[in-house]
Amino acid sequence: MTVRIDGSLEGIDWTRAKADLAADDFDNGRSPRALRMSFEQSQHVAIARDGDRVVGMARLLSDGVCNAYLLDVWTMTAYRRQGIGSAMVRRLMEQVPGQHIGLQTDDAQAFYASLGYRPQPAFMSAISGTWLANDANDANEP
Repeated sequence: MTVRIDGSLEGIDWTRAKADLAADDFDNGRSPRALRMSFEQSQHVAIARDGDRVVGMARLLSDGVCNAYLLDVWTMTAYRRQGIGSAMVRRLMEQVPGQHIGLQTDDAQAFYASLGYRPQPAFMSAISGTWLANDANDANEP
């Protein structure tokens, strides 16, 4: 098994990627189209591949000046504990020197702490309207 990490979205089967995320209990409900759009509209992405198969992904949003947000960091279960997730996060961090990078996690605090992340004061969020009720998740779109 030879895994390579790149920043290209070429050749990704988004339907398969969504199915793999769901199989790993990492699917947040986006349609394959919305998943693709999330990555296409991010400033930086990291994709781990074993051959043509996507086995990990992560993305980063940034204002290009001082603030960035890391999200959707996932490594397929069979590929975990091999440094793939760490390599993807480091790759993304290198793309935003001098910026504060925030993230939200429910259960991976130790993983992110090992990469230099530290707890911050209260994080707050809100949903505009209904979660995932938008054109990107229109059930009539592929």
